[in-house]
Amino acid sequence: MENVDTIAAIATPGGESAIAMIRASGPLCRKIAMDAFGLKKAPCPRRVSHASYRSRSHEVLDDVVFVLYSAPKSYTGEDVLEISCHGNPLIATRILEDLLQRGCRQSEPGEFTRRAFLNGRMDLTQAEAVMELIQARSDKAIKVANNQLRGAFGKQLNQLKTRLLETVAMVEAYIDFPEEDLPPERKEAEINSIQEVLTFCSRIIDSGRYSAFLRDGVKTLILGEPNAGKSSLLNCFMGFERAIVSEEPGTTRDFIRERVILGGHCLQIMDTAGLREAESGIEKQGILKTVELAEEADLFLLVVDATKDSPHLPDSISSRIDQRNCILVKNKIDLGDTLSPSQQLTPFDSVAISARSGDGLEALKALIVRKIDAHFAREQDDLILVNARHNAALQELSQCLNAALSNFRADEPAEFVASELRGALDAIGRILGRIDNEDMLDVLFSSFCIGK
Repeated sequence: MENVDTIAAIATPGGESAIAMIRASGPLCRKIAMDAFGLKKAPCPRRVSHASYRSRSHEVLDDVVFVLYSAPKSYTGEDVLEISCHGNPLIATRILEDLLQRGCRQSEPGEFTRRAFLNGRMDLTQAEAVMELIQARSDKAIKVANNQLRGAFGKQLNQLKTRLLETVAMVEAYIDFPEEDLPPERKEAEINSIQEVLTFCSRIIDSGRYSAFLRDGVKTLILGEPNAGKSSLLNCFMGFERAIVSEEPGTTRDFIRERVILGGHCLQIMDTAGLREAESGIEKQGILKTVELAEEADLFLLVVDATKDSPHLPDSISSRIDQRNCILVKNKIDLGDTLSPSQQLTPFDSVAISARSGDGLEALKALIVRKIDAHFAREQDDLILVNARHNAALQELSQCLNAALSNFRADEPAEFVASELRGALDAIGRILGRIDNEDMLDVLFSSFCIGK
């Protein structure tokens, strides 16, 4: 792909900082570097240089360092100029304005990465991983996004594509030469090959739930009766008074959502209204919201007052919790004698804490991490972040492969098998970006930040 225009943008976040970076990509980069820095020849590629940036009116805008990357060995596959100035937003803006006066165009969101994709510097799974990496909220998410950015998912898909192409070639050869009987052992080998691709596809589809954990955090719901210490527990996790704590029961009318990092995992913690027969309409709405949130939660922290008899859980809550996804938090151990939990709560893993003093909090955090590692996390090195676009294509890939297997085993005409395998190849192509669909690309890259 060739672009006749040169794009430019400030690539660092707004606000004051030590350094700001302005990035340009396109055919004007060499000329701009020579003119702005007073050079007689183009700068040596990939060498950091120091110079004064002079505007078209010969005004020194700032002392900067800059690097020129020559096509095709650059992020976008084009000539790229990166200018680092002092982190005053006014300076960065003035340099950008000067670049625009020199013939550059303000880039659209994601346009640098879009050019990298269109120029063959990365496939579409890698392009999507760029934004996943920027938005990652935990160490685990960063690790998986980096793995995908290095092309792990694309390489796997290309290997599957190669295997399917070999199978398609065999089937279509049989179509071209129908007088040749397909040996039974050869047919079985092709069936096994398709089945292996289908197994991989199913595993990736199944990993979609873990992708949601990485992207959004493990949805962790704090449950319990009023005054059990739910809001105090949230404050302990946050390290400051995020929720108002009062002796008056029912003060939490709405839910509060915050994110914390534990053991490399991101938790999306939600403090909810206490479970009881509500007297006011507002509190009743809060309790209904608690029940609603329980339907989408992944992990439950059931907080009970250890000095009182255990509460009876509503059926709508008890049907959602089990040993795998619930931790019993026995709070207020600092108040004296504690009671044993009821038989309904005995099966759950439990930890005794004092939300007031912080006693037992580290043990609770450790238990949460162990439970996530045991029931939610996955440690494979080849994990990917499955998004809605991937999932739709993978579902179609799975359907086509299943149909091809059914046709093979039912001794249907080879044309039917080949047609389904071609559909599977098209689905892989859509994931990798082997498509000509400008509207889809517009939507995908519009979520990127300016300068990326």
